[in-house]
This record gives sequence, structure tokens and C-alpha cells, in this order.
Amino acid sequence: MRVAFAGTPEFAKTALEAILAAGFTVPLVLTQPDRPAGRGMQLHASPVKQLALAHRIPVFQPDRLKDPATHAPLLEAAPDVLVVAAYGLILPPAVLDIPRHGCINIHASLLPRWRGAAPIQRAIEAGDRETGITVMRMEAGLDTGPMLLAERIAIAPDDNAMTLHDKLAALGGQLIAAALARLPQLAPTAQPEAGVTYARKIEKAEAAIDWRRPAAEIGRQVGAFNPFPGAVATLRQTPVKIWAAQAASGTGAPGTVLASGSGGILVACGQGALRLTQLQKPGGKRLAARDFLQGFPVAPGEVFAPAAA
Repeated sequence: MRVAFAGTPEFAKTALEAILAAGFTVPLVLTQPDRPAGRGMQLHASPVKQLALAHRIPVFQPDRLKDPATHAPLLEAAPDVLVVAAYGLILPPAVLDIPRHGCINIHASLLPRWRGAAPIQRAIEAGDRETGITVMRMEAGLDTGPMLLAERIAIAPDDNAMTLHDKLAALGGQLIAAALARLPQLAPTAQPEAGVTYARKIEKAEAAIDWRRPAAEIGRQVGAFNPFPGAVATLRQTPVKIWAAQAASGTGAPGTVLASGSGGILVACGQGALRLTQLQKPGGKRLAARDFLQGFPVAPGEVFAPAAA
């Protein structure tokens, strides 16, 4: 089986590692162009590109795939199937038709729930108790293709987008290796028409905490936005990122600090209170509340205000 691969971030790298470990031939890897990153804003290769180069796999990095000329490397690679995982570019119908067994996507949700760009974050934000991986055949619609394999996992109370990402990435690697081993006999199943939701892209403008919301909702926002973009509130005109928090008992005007100590900073919300346990001030490191308070004291009665996006 010749398995071409299209993907960009760590989630996709884990899938490619599983495909290689399973012994499949990978004649070509597609990944997004190198991007500037870090303080020096130097160009950095994607995690998928780095892995491909380490295995001496040819890499193709088009800005887009609309131009038929960009299809040549994939045509020359003559793959039996193209596996796609968090690639970040739309595949036109002409590309979907190139592999003789079609294109297969690894999607980080239990379809049809959370089609779209940010299924991991939206599942946490919505308070879902479980999520999973769906391996599906790709078609022109957004994550609408028939399903080949799916497996669910529980979302732990302390999961954030980073920890859940890592669990789902590992599961995605296992499922794609299993799916490829069973192609083309694996029978597709149409997605249910009921239960469709869309996971829109995470925007920085969503980071600002509105303390008028219930504490449980804000707590899920904190988890969903860790590691990006980080939930933010302001105190004494200083933006503070909140990286970990738990709903707790307490009443008061929304945003008011009810208590402050080594166990966290308790802030009143529209319903209940939120205990902030990991925070970060501008230019600083993520710190547990005890350490954060040593350099940035917070007293009961002070008021957090929503941060500007």
C-alpha cells in the first residue's frame, strides 16, 4: 500500500509516525509552507515536514492546491490512498480523485458532532463528556464523508485542549493504522443526519473572560483555550492569562476577588465563583497561584475586568 500523507502540526505528526511504524510505504508528504516563528521570526518547518525529512520522504509544500499544476507531485507519487490529518488546506475534487482508494481524513471528534476546524476546543468548551476519533472518507463537503472507523474516549474533568489533543493524536494514529490495514474491504457508513454541529476556528477575540457568565462556563473556556490563545482578564490595567481554574462556591459582584492565597484566587462570577490556580502576567512564566501571588499580590475586594481582545 502506497500511502501519501497530508498534514502539518503535532497531531498529524503522530499519525504519520503510526503509518510509518506500521510499515506502509509513504512516497510523498504534503505539508504547509514553512512559517516564521519565535523571537527572531525565522522560518520553521512543520512537525510533519521535520519527520518526513528525517525519514527521507519527499516533501511538497504548496500554498494552495487549486492550480492543476500543483497536483503533479501527487500524480507522480501514484499513491493508493492519501491520508489527511490537520493539513490546513482545502483539497479540491481533482485531488480527491487522484488516489485509487480515495482520501481518508483523521478527524478529532465523533462525527457528525463538531465538524470543522476546532473540534477539540469546542468539545471542552461545550462541556461534552466524551469525544473521539473518526476516520472518514473525504468528499467535497466539510467533514461530511462516510465513516470508516470511530472510537470514543472520555473527557476528564481536568482535561484541557493540550492534554486532550495528545490523547486524541495517539488514538488517531492507532485508528488510521488499523483502517489502512483493512482497506479496501472496510465498509463506509454514512454519517447520521441528526446531531450535526460545527467547530468554528478559535479566535483571539474569544479569549477575554466575561465574569458575568457562570463559573462552570468560564472554567471550560479556560480549559478549551489552553494552550491557545489563553483565557485573559485584566487586573489593575494589566492583562493576566488564566491557564487553570476550577468552579467553586462563592457569591459576589462578577469579577470581584473573594479570597486570595496559596490555594488560588477565588473570583466571583455571574453564578458561583472560579478558583484561579495557574496564571501568567505579561513577560512572565506560567505560575501556580502561590508563586504568582509572590510577584503580583492580589487582595480580596479587587476587581478583575474583561480583557480587551
